[in-house]
Amino acid sequence: MYKIGVIGPWDSVSGFKAVGLTAFPVRDSEEAKEILDRIINDNYGILYIVEGLYKDMTQEIEKYKDMRIPAIIPIPGMDGSYGIGRANLKKAVERAVGADILFQNDSEEEGR
Repeated sequence: MYKIGVIGPWDSVSGFKAVGLTAFPVRDSEEAKEILDRIINDNYGILYIVEGLYKDMTQEIEKYKDMRIPAIIPIPGMDGSYGIGRANLKKAVERAVGADILFQNDSEEEGR
């Protein structure tokens, strides 16, 4: 069975321990990169990374994008969302089907 981990500041990840996820509290993106490199092949099916760190780790995460497992997913932290998760989902769908079928109405509304 695969494990699920979450990387981020203590105040953002501590609650995940209560539901059985492995929390990796870090102070900054450099420490998060070290954790990611250390656990990438440690039987994790999903690794959540708080968006505030994720945005500073794109090169590091890019090294693992073609791996089937683990899925590396950005999540909002205590300071809110940066929209990274939504942007990644949009890119994945566009890559898969060749068009933006999920958020096309949003961009039309933004232009109004």
